[in-house]
Amino acid sequence: MTRARPAAGSGSRRPVEVRSVGVLGGTFDPIHRGHLALAECALDQLAIDEIVLIPAGSPPHKQGRAISPADDRLAMVRLAVDGRPGISVDPIELRRHGPSYTVDTVAALLEAAERDGRPIAPTVIMSADAFAELPTWHEPDRLLRLARIAAAPRRGHLVPDPEPVIARLPGLAGRLDLFDGPDLDVSSSDIRARVRAGRPIDHLVPQPVAAYIEAHHLYRDPPWRKTRT
Repeated sequence: MTRARPAAGSGSRRPVEVRSVGVLGGTFDPIHRGHLALAECALDQLAIDEIVLIPAGSPPHKQGRAISPADDRLAMVRLAVDGRPGISVDPIELRRHGPSYTVDTVAALLEAAERDGRPIAPTVIMSADAFAELPTWHEPDRLLRLARIAAAPRRGHLVPDPEPVIARLPGLAGRLDLFDGPDLDVSSSDIRARVRAGRPIDHLVPQPVAAYIEAHHLYRDPPWRKTRT
C-alpha cells in the first residue's frame, strides 16, 4: 500500500510516496504457474502495490548445478508476466557477479529507488520451506532491518510456524506477514523432467513460456547449457 512520508529538508514540500513492493526471487528455471499464483496471492492479501520477480544470477544454494543461461530464464519470466497488472521483472541480480544474496539485492533495490526519488518499502516473499531456513541465509539480521518478510504455505508443507524461526531470529518479531499461498503442485524440476521425457507442460507454465522452451530446445538431453555470467 502506497503511503506518504515527509520530504527531507522542508515541511512545506509535498510528501514523498513510499511504494510497498514485494520481492519474489527464484532461479525460475523455468518460471511456472505456481510462481505466478504465489505473486498474485501476495498482491491480493498483503498491503503491497507491486510484486517484482527477481531471476537469480548465481544462487548460492545451487552452486555446482547446471542451470539455464540467464538470458533464457529472464526471457521466460518476461513472457510470463507480460500483461499481468501489478507484477514486473527486474534483472538486477543478472547484472551482478558473484553469489546472489537476497540481502544485497534488497539493499540495491532500496538504493536505486532512493536515487530515482521513488522510495520503496520492500517485503521479501517466500514459501514455507524457504521461511524455515531463513536463519541460515546470508546476513539475515541485516535483511530484517531492510525489509519485511511474507511467507505462505507450499503444497506438501504445513502453514509456517513463526515461533521457532523467531527464536533464532528475534528481529523477525513484528516484521512478518503470513498469507495463504496457492494450492498448486508444480515445481521447476518436475517441468524439466517432463520436457526431457517428451511429456506436455502446457498446464504447468504459461503458453508463451512453453513455446519458448520448445523453440530454444531447453531441458532436452544432453543437459541444457550452463549459465553464462
